[in-house]
Amino acid sequence: MKTLDLASLPQTHGRTSPWADRLGALMDRWMTSDALYRWSVSNPLTRWVTRRRARQVFDLMAGFVYSQVLLACVRLRILEAVAERPRSLDELAQWTHLPPAGLQRLLQSALALGLLNLRSQGRYGLGPLGAPVAGHAGIRAMIEHHAVLYQDMQDPVAMLQGPGQAGAMAQYWPYTLDEDAQAAQAAQAAQAQAQAQAEKYARYSNLMSASQPFVVDEILASYRFDDHQVVLDVGGGQGTFMSRLALHAKHLQVKLFDLPEVAALARANFARQGLESRSEAHPGSFLKDTLPQGADLVTLIRVAHDHPDADVRTVLAAIYEALPPGGTLLLSEPMAQEQGETPQGDAYFHFYLLAMGAGRLRTPRELMAMMAEAGFSHLEIVPNPMPLQTQILIGRKCQGLPLKPDSFVNNN
Repeated sequence: MKTLDLASLPQTHGRTSPWADRLGALMDRWMTSDALYRWSVSNPLTRWVTRRRARQVFDLMAGFVYSQVLLACVRLRILEAVAERPRSLDELAQWTHLPPAGLQRLLQSALALGLLNLRSQGRYGLGPLGAPVAGHAGIRAMIEHHAVLYQDMQDPVAMLQGPGQAGAMAQYWPYTLDEDAQAAQAAQAAQAQAQAQAEKYARYSNLMSASQPFVVDEILASYRFDDHQVVLDVGGGQGTFMSRLALHAKHLQVKLFDLPEVAALARANFARQGLESRSEAHPGSFLKDTLPQGADLVTLIRVAHDHPDADVRTVLAAIYEALPPGGTLLLSEPMAQEQGETPQGDAYFHFYLLAMGAGRLRTPRELMAMMAEAGFSHLEIVPNPMPLQTQILIGRKCQGLPLKPDSFVNNN
């Protein structure tokens, strides 16, 4: 695992005082008191609060079991089966090749979690939470992928110890390997290495492509591309976003920049969709190589959070140099909530990125400070329908002095 960056400390609102600390300590003792628990359970006015918090604590403890129920349903393709038509226990036992007694435990658990519901004659159908999973291959791909994360999180305390042996998640993403690991791979037999590397790049590119439509839909619904002519996607994978964008805005020329193995996949993808005349796929590393020029908009989609601070500064500086005056950067990825806002996926992304061993979850303000440091100004947050999946920032390369890092527009 690489050396991890520290996040900036959240800003506290107002002044703290010894009296506030003493009051907080008093509240802690009161909230953990057995006497308070007995009183709150016996009091009809407070019983519902205690029950709700007990359920929330239970869900925290049982969350891993819930995720494994979901993973089993995906691996056995149960949700897809009942999406075709409701099925009985015996039909699903034949479908999954599992004994009915064991399968019934899974189905009952899926009922409790809202993945399934009961239809007439005791048959199982799609539940409200099972429907989006059954309807989107990208969700199922990410659920299956999380089995790798679960391997690393068997001992979460060990993950927190710091740099050490890379886990299963870090091995999954080839660009997170440090230089020593890459050198060790280079020492292997050339043919075996080439095949393994090709499989590894194809594997993560396929996963990114399967999960990309959710982010793509957010961007296309939130940002207008009418004023742009040429778009460059840095770290664009096998071109899922650029392909969708080219079909969405037919006046655009699209370019993609990624590692050679990935750029080859993107080039083939563009050809399959008949986009050869409007697309280019450039091979290279955005940490070492100069980015292609000629684009008036550069997009950075789900890249920054996978990389340490120094790498993010490097790629932002490279993008700034590649853009002409008046050019725009669009950055989209999951982001941490600012102090005082309700956390969304923060706990999940913090540990996912820890398992990757490379990046970290950043707030919009942190990312905008990095963008301003690279020279971008007129920084804005572009509101989008589903910020849990991604948030969108834009900045422009303009003449004159850039704005201060803490000067930005929030359009929410």
